[in-house]
Amino acid sequence: MYPLYEKHLLEACEALGDIESLRDKRVLITGVTGLVGACLADALMLLNARRGFGMTIYGVSRDPARWQERFPGVTLIAADLTRPSPALPEADYIVHAASNAHPATFTADPVGTMLCNLRGTNALLEQLRAAGHGRLLFISTGEIYGENPAITDGFSETDFGRVDPINPRSCYPESKRASETLCACYAAQYGVDALVARLSYVYGPTQTANDSRATAQFMRGVLSGEDIVLKSPGAQVRTYTYAPDAIAGLLALLLRGERGEAYNVASRLGTISIRGYAETLAALAGVSVRFDMPSELEQRGYSKVTRAVQKGDKLEALGWTPRWDVESGLKATLQALKEG
Repeated sequence: MYPLYEKHLLEACEALGDIESLRDKRVLITGVTGLVGACLADALMLLNARRGFGMTIYGVSRDPARWQERFPGVTLIAADLTRPSPALPEADYIVHAASNAHPATFTADPVGTMLCNLRGTNALLEQLRAAGHGRLLFISTGEIYGENPAITDGFSETDFGRVDPINPRSCYPESKRASETLCACYAAQYGVDALVARLSYVYGPTQTANDSRATAQFMRGVLSGEDIVLKSPGAQVRTYTYAPDAIAGLLALLLRGERGEAYNVASRLGTISIRGYAETLAALAGVSVRFDMPSELEQRGYSKVTRAVQKGDKLEALGWTPRWDVESGLKATLQALKEG
């Protein structure tokens, strides 16, 4: 593991005063090979290795044999959550992070995008219902807020905007919305301990090789010494959260969040336009930013939302505090990936 990334993960986790509550617990992570799932697994493996937490960590993957060397402290389990799958091990905490989560997959496989969220979430909720114990944290997205120009200071958890349900690109936010409602229904009707994390735009060294999000494309390019190519004027404003900050937020929710509730995992230090994000990374990498019009296929995968700023006040009320702004988070990510 990259030394600076390891240091940041431990700092972020240990800033949570009740992190000791995870000792000897069983934690199951779906989507363990994705950006968020991998970073969470890294944090838990570090707590085991450096602090002797003794957690049992399970990770769900479609191709576990390929990933065993990457996750030496995780018991990997083969499962495809778009289809009926065998029962997964019982766990004290389940983090459902499996999902198509970048534009190329939304365009190529909108059905699979929806089914992983809907079928996967339902299967995990049923497992907890049958077991009678355990907590599910569903990883949702700020995209569920859609577009609402009237909200200029950022979305809180009670705000909502417009998502076009007949646009295939809506497969991602609409299935996340429905899965959130399913969690709330299981909590209300059956007493299942489920809650929701609405992630802002997360970036960090665990980005995957095929991630088509602009942030990942920018990083891959600058690592090769290439200029950053913006496919728009870059005026859209987003909330960006460095992965170790986001993972600390998820752990805070596992330990302190309220059943049936949704929480933004969003850094107040990370509000910036796409152009500003690109220019910050370019300056750190010693390259330039230039502009190019996207293809029709690329445009189909883009979010139409012009302002996707989220407020993290509700999560901060639980004691979580973001530690890294965009410049320091990008600097650490760039350094970690260069070392790798």
